[in-house]
Amino acid sequence: MLTAATLTPLSSSNFRISRNSIPQNPCRSSKVNTFLPNFRGGCKCETQTERGLEFEIGGAFYRQESASGRDLGVLAAFLHKKSNGSLRVLDALCGCGVRSLRYLVEAEADFVAANDANDSYGSTIAENLSRVKKGSCDESGERWKVTHLEANRVMVDYYLQKSFFDFIDVDSFGSDSSFLRSAMNALRLGGLLYVTSTDGYSSGGHRPHHSLAAYGAYVRPMPYSNEVGLRMLIGGAAREAAVLGYHITPLFSYYAYHGPVFRVLLRLNRGKIHDSRHYGYIGYCHKCGNSHEYSWDQLGQISCSCSMPMVSNSLVVSGPLWTGPLHDAAYLTDMLNLAKEWEWVECDSKNSLGKLINRMIDESDPKLPFGYIKLDEMASRAKINSPSLKALMNAMHQEGYAASRSHIATNAIKTNCPMTECIRIAKELLQVPVS
Repeated sequence: MLTAATLTPLSSSNFRISRNSIPQNPCRSSKVNTFLPNFRGGCKCETQTERGLEFEIGGAFYRQESASGRDLGVLAAFLHKKSNGSLRVLDALCGCGVRSLRYLVEAEADFVAANDANDSYGSTIAENLSRVKKGSCDESGERWKVTHLEANRVMVDYYLQKSFFDFIDVDSFGSDSSFLRSAMNALRLGGLLYVTSTDGYSSGGHRPHHSLAAYGAYVRPMPYSNEVGLRMLIGGAAREAAVLGYHITPLFSYYAYHGPVFRVLLRLNRGKIHDSRHYGYIGYCHKCGNSHEYSWDQLGQISCSCSMPMVSNSLVVSGPLWTGPLHDAAYLTDMLNLAKEWEWVECDSKNSLGKLINRMIDESDPKLPFGYIKLDEMASRAKINSPSLKALMNAMHQEGYAASRSHIATNAIKTNCPMTECIRIAKELLQVPVS
């Protein structure tokens, strides 16, 4: 086991806990110095830089494209520190330790437990974290600790020691959901759980028995499968929380195409909620293109309005899934304001963090249902070329419908406008006769 007390910090005159010491233009210094594609066990990279912080990768897995997910986690962790006065973080699958380093420096965590089962990463993790000068510590007097245990084991150990965390980050691969219960046990009530899935096959409905085993959801192919992936992950967490007598609140849900990566930030709340209105079934009709939500008491009576009262063979149903909001707009607004304060928004024009958060805020409109409509699907059904996304959204707003862009799919609209009405509006915009 390696701790801050067992290592001498590396000499680095420009590396301090204070945010003022981070380069004034963090976007400029976030460029990778020498980067070659890094795959597990095949790193050929020198020192990397992210948001002005230097770190080594060693032989660990690292994706520069995942920086936005790390940005979101750091913003959330700092907001928790700001509102609660202290911050203990567990990075259960830390890799090279870049997330742990950022939680220490940028989120000003009092203590970070950096764990990775691969002990060959130990020296790299310790070297990265030893760059942090001593600051406020937890009751143990340590600023950080490195361990090499299986993720569930380390969380169970902390739980048995009654050593709880305010923020737990589990950046896992595949669809391993076994950590959800042990993470909730090790989390303080009111704490934040940042969890991951990278199983695009299950979210796409290609392995329904696998998604059933992992998340308790039988998932079928749907046009908005990447949103289903987020709802599958949240639904699995909601189920585990209920078993423990708690309930969860999603603060934001983030999809990234590379991987793919599904990341959700959840707040763990005291008390089980017996109202299951946000945990049910989603149906998509291939015939009309509309989606519907079905509650548990509707099982056995599921049909689409285009074929009422008959059960249509064109209807596919997935679930149970989380059917409630993916984001908390007020929380995301606080994150956006913090990102602006740290100057993480203005200079980040190519892959704007501010653009991402703003789009999530737009998606938080309570009038918007689950799913989204791809313009390609609408154009194919209407046998027309699609109008511009902006023009279509403006026309929907004029007719009283809610509509926003999706952060998940660039050429898609989240809207409460039915597919038939979308087609009508699109044809009118293109001045195509409506049959």
